[in-house]
Amino acid sequence: MRFTRLAVAIALVAAGSTSFNVAAQSASNDQALAELKAKIAALQEQIQNLEERSDAQSDVNVTTADQLDALTNGGIKVETKGGLKVSTADKAFEFSLGGRVHFDAYSFNSDVAATTDTTEFRRARLTLAGKAYGWEYKMEQDFAAGSNLDGIRDMYLARNLWGGKLTIGHFKPYRSMEELTSSNEILMMERPSTSATGIYNGRQFQQGIGYLRAGENYTLGVSAFNMRSAPTARSEGLGYAVRGTWAPLDSGTTTLHLGGSYSFENLNKGAASVSAVSHYGGRRGPSQTMLSTTAAAGTNNSHVATAGLEAAFRSGPVFLQSEYARASYGQANGSTQDVNAYYVQGSLMLNGGLKPYKAATGVFGSPKLDGNGLWELTARFDMMKNNDVMDMKTRSMLLGVNYYINPNMRVMLNYTQGKNDKTGDEPAQIALRTQFAF
Repeated sequence: MRFTRLAVAIALVAAGSTSFNVAAQSASNDQALAELKAKIAALQEQIQNLEERSDAQSDVNVTTADQLDALTNGGIKVETKGGLKVSTADKAFEFSLGGRVHFDAYSFNSDVAATTDTTEFRRARLTLAGKAYGWEYKMEQDFAAGSNLDGIRDMYLARNLWGGKLTIGHFKPYRSMEELTSSNEILMMERPSTSATGIYNGRQFQQGIGYLRAGENYTLGVSAFNMRSAPTARSEGLGYAVRGTWAPLDSGTTTLHLGGSYSFENLNKGAASVSAVSHYGGRRGPSQTMLSTTAAAGTNNSHVATAGLEAAFRSGPVFLQSEYARASYGQANGSTQDVNAYYVQGSLMLNGGLKPYKAATGVFGSPKLDGNGLWELTARFDMMKNNDVMDMKTRSMLLGVNYYINPNMRVMLNYTQGKNDKTGDEPAQIALRTQFAF
């Protein structure tokens, strides 16, 4: 009995101990479970926060994409390559800012006429151009040519009309291939005698109206103008010019260009006398007025009539261009003096490159660069003569090198050997130009 009671006691003690341990273990498990539940709840909250942030970021991304799409397809487009241009996606409104700086240095080997070695800014222009409501506009000021009206170059409104372009304002009349070639793209540093540098001396830009139509291989331009440019006095003098070109061959690498022009200038009240001038000694060198000055306005035969022919050929790296012009300058006694001018010039690209033909205007431009700089050898023979005055004849031989550094920058080196039969003067000039255009 004693042993039975002892066994029962021991059993009760063991059972109590086991219950205590189970209860303790159970309490520990409950605490761990509670902690685990708390961690799970915290993780769920973090996941919810991350999902909300992701949704918000997606909304931002969608909005940003919509805004970029709107800017690309229906907003404003800004371009800075080669200059500044701002336009709408449909090109209905445009604005561009450009310019050019031509810095020259001259050194002479003088003969009869005195010369001065010098440097100068040949051109320093700012150009504003654009389009609005179907009209184009251009405003250009050359700060190297003087202030205010003296420096005005192109200043006009233009509009596409009847398959061509109508231009109103201050611009170059349609005459002379080399004259209509941009100064950024002319072959030598100065234009030849068939341009406003010679036979149209001082009459590069005129105020008037013009219409130019161009096809795949032809152009036809007509202009009527007042005998004044922006800085000159008001005048009742009137003139007109017409130029047509045809390219019977234009394969992309080979081009044959033919053209002709006619200009008639009638001086009247307020119009200044005009003349043909030969700059046979190079820029800032000696020059010769060809004694063909038209009588003052209002007198007999106060007019100038000029006819011109032009031809050019390009085949790969080889380029040739020539023009001939004959002008009749009226005199006070009713007679005329005839002046002839012509030039032949050409170039050879040494390491690639091709002078592009601009069919819309009937002129050639500068070669397009493809990474590396391009070298070009150039040459020109230029002659001007007054047929009615003995020995009134000048000639120039020019040799040059052009180096196209990049699409915006070019360096030009020219050597000029001139001769004036009237005075016996035979000067020489070396000229260097650093050119930047944007």
